[in-house]
Amino acid sequence: MEELYIISDHCIIRNNSVVSGGKKVFEYDRGGEPSFFTALYRHFDLNYPKFFKMDNLCKLGLLASEVLLREKNILRRYPGDQVGLILSNAASSIDTDRNYQISINDRTGYFSSPSVFVYTLANIVIGEISIRQKFLGESTFFIEEKFNPERLYTQVKLILDEGIISCCICGWVELDGDHYEAVLYLVEKSAPLADGIAIFEPEKLHEIFLQRI
Repeated sequence: MEELYIISDHCIIRNNSVVSGGKKVFEYDRGGEPSFFTALYRHFDLNYPKFFKMDNLCKLGLLASEVLLREKNILRRYPGDQVGLILSNAASSIDTDRNYQISINDRTGYFSSPSVFVYTLANIVIGEISIRQKFLGESTFFIEEKFNPERLYTQVKLILDEGIISCCICGWVELDGDHYEAVLYLVEKSAPLADGIAIFEPEKLHEIFLQRI
């Protein structure tokens, strides 16, 4: 019999708002400073100074994972090597790639910045989340034209079925200029069914992704 897995929680960040578990937990007024990412960081009182050195894609992924996992004590329930990360987006690291290109355009004053160059790979966001959360499990970053719930479902189910991990943070983390969007899901092998918890399947992934906030 095919094993069923559980979406035990989800987080959506878009349109200057944050939804966690189906409820809006933060909304940002566009006027003034700080930026949305910094305001969200301060709202949840995160204590992680490295955040301010990251590129915007990593900031988005880190913030989404923090909201998704807050008060869950994941590492008390699973060893670090049993928690995986599978993410995707369409723009890869293009936002940082542009900044890096600007830094090397002027050949007379050419100086490539290592602090920018290090973020010119989309999967660095997985590394930053893993370092912050102390996750050691399987990880992959896919580049897709658009959110692909079927591929996400297939990849996550494969490593759960094979016993490689017991828990997975998966979803979409996209940033290109002023456009940003993150939708993360917490998928577990077992969890008590309750309000807001659903069977892990492509249709449910897509339904959550399309939620307006």
